[in-house]
Amino acid sequence: VQLQASGGGLVEAGGSLRLSCGVSGRTNGGGNMAWFRQAPGKERDFVAGFRWNGGYTYYTDSVKGRFTISRDNAKTTLYLQMNSLKPEDTAVYYCAAATRGILSTLRTAPAYDYWGQGTLVTVSS
Repeated sequence: VQLQASGGGLVEAGGSLRLSCGVSGRTNGGGNMAWFRQAPGKERDFVAGFRWNGGYTYYTDSVKGRFTISRDNAKTTLYLQMNSLKPEDTAVYYCAAATRGILSTLRTAPAYDYWGQGTLVTVSS
């Protein structure tokens, strides 16, 4: 499985960006998919995720109501629509895929088997 993230950039506070993550290779279709982010000097944190075939979707509290995770019907692209961006959203954003779709591990970075290369989002104040 290969993941290719794109869509990052520089945006003013209050603006919007949409991140994309192309998914290629063999997937079992039942695993978790997620976006994580890592700010300078900080750990990689969960942002949003779901099970690829449905069943649950979760967001970290700080992005609820502002970010939306989705996928296309062909299951080849993962998206993260980010609205009302804040300077504290500045980070490198990573898409990730897990072979297993277990709710208890959705927010856990080590549970993911595949990672995209990251795309930088910078929000200016």
